[in-house]
Amino acid sequence: MGMLSRMSTIVKSKMNRILDNAEDPRETLDYSYEKQLEMLRNVKRGVVEMVAAKRQIQQQADKVRENIDRLDRQSEQALDAGREDLALLALERKHAAVLELEGLDEQIAGMELEQEKLTQAEQRLSAKVSAFRSKKEVIKAQYTAAQAQVRIGSALSGISEEMGDVGLAVERAETKTENMRARASAIDELANAGVLEDFTGNSKDDITRELEKMSVSSSAESELAALKARRAGGQQ
Repeated sequence: MGMLSRMSTIVKSKMNRILDNAEDPRETLDYSYEKQLEMLRNVKRGVVEMVAAKRQIQQQADKVRENIDRLDRQSEQALDAGREDLALLALERKHAAVLELEGLDEQIAGMELEQEKLTQAEQRLSAKVSAFRSKKEVIKAQYTAAQAQVRIGSALSGISEEMGDVGLAVERAETKTENMRARASAIDELANAGVLEDFTGNSKDDITRELEKMSVSSSAESELAALKARRAGGQQ
């Protein structure tokens, strides 16, 4: 039994969690408001039915009063006619009608009391329903605003995570760029200092290069002198 009880508790807990996630409090509030309106309509209907029933009894009481007046007149007419027996019969019926009227009046008084109670209950319930409706709309607006804030917060959280990833990527790119620039600068410095080996075949020192320049210049001057001599001989 202990195991079954724990399992039942777990199942109920999970069901409550599922229902809590699926339940929209705005719909619950609207449903509660509709139920209260239904109760209020039932109370109003009860008041209307009570008023209608009271009017029927009042109409019946009015007829009994008319009958009592008629029996009074009949008893007097019977005495005037010397019919004491008819006068007695009319009076007996009159007293029976009076008893009936008293019962009807008691019913009317009781119904008026119940009508007053129902009317007061209707007024109290109507005030409660009106207050609940106002509070319901406020709560619904607050829930909608909170829901929007949650959506915005979730969106901003996602954007923050994405921006964090972008920031890391930019930082890595900047680091790699700085490393490449540093390596390029170092290579330039080494090349200028003559530390790096020249793989193009131009690994001559400054003296050799200067002597080659002088040799080229001397050869050019000799060739120029020979060219001038040939041109001078041709003109003669």
